Amino acid sequence: MSATPAPEAPYFEALERRRTQALVQRDRATIEDLHAAEYELITPTGAVFSRARYLEAIAREPFYSSWHSSEFRVRATPTMAVLRYKADIGFPSGRQVHLWHTDIYQLISGRWQAVWSQATELNARPVPSSAA
Repeated sequence: MSATPAPEAPYFEALERRRTQALVQRDRATIEDLHAAEYELITPTGAVFSRARYLEAIAREPFYSSWHSSEFRVRATPTMAVLRYKADIGFPSGRQVHLWHTDIYQLISGRWQAVWSQATELNARPVPSSAA
């Protein structure tokens, strides 16, 4: 018996947009639905947020003020998908961060949920190449 094929890239792109807009809007029901119990976020500073810690932070006060994504790159199997894209994320403090964002989704009990996210801030200036 063959496995059901993974959804196409547009499915995951829409799912990720739904997830990130729920984070900005603090839509707790959608956030809970789209983040697996074992979800972890690694921030650009290297901090690790468990799902519980992330939900607490978002519930306490606005965490993000905006989230804009560039073109997505998607790799998917029947049970996992990886999305990578550049994002511009705004914070209530007024700080804007330009970064690479990677999310891993897993098919859990028939639902696609984010299990890991990692953000890497892009340097404002190019890194000099080492001299040979």
